[in-house]
Amino acid sequence: MKFYKTMAVAAALMLIACAQADAKTAPKKKSSPKAQAEQVIFTGELAKRVIGYSSTTPLNITIKDGKIAKIEALPNKETPQYFKKAATKVFAQYEGLTIDQALKLKADVATGATYSSEALIKNIQMGLQQVPGKK
Repeated sequence: MKFYKTMAVAAALMLIACAQADAKTAPKKKSSPKAQAEQVIFTGELAKRVIGYSSTTPLNITIKDGKIAKIEALPNKETPQYFKKAATKVFAQYEGLTIDQALKLKADVATGATYSSEALIKNIQMGLQQVPGKK
């Protein structure tokens, strides 16, 4: 019985030694100074007075590495076919831009969905104003 205990301790010590050796020789991950955490801005509270054709148009704006990665429309009471047209036109103009570029952008509205487009643009602008470190 004592033999098995000794063998178990020896095996455990060998596992620990191997793990330490692997940790010393494993390549270390380098963190890029440009890499930034992803940030999502919710515009529902910021722009609750911004009305499209018939309702508010809350958004989630995802910022990653200093650029607008994605803009997502949240539930609203706009007419779906017109709102989709507005969102497609407006969001495409902003995605991929830096925050400073987006704040300077004079975005075009979707023909036939002007009120919804203008509300989306206002929401985006108000949301981006909240990002720390913008110029």
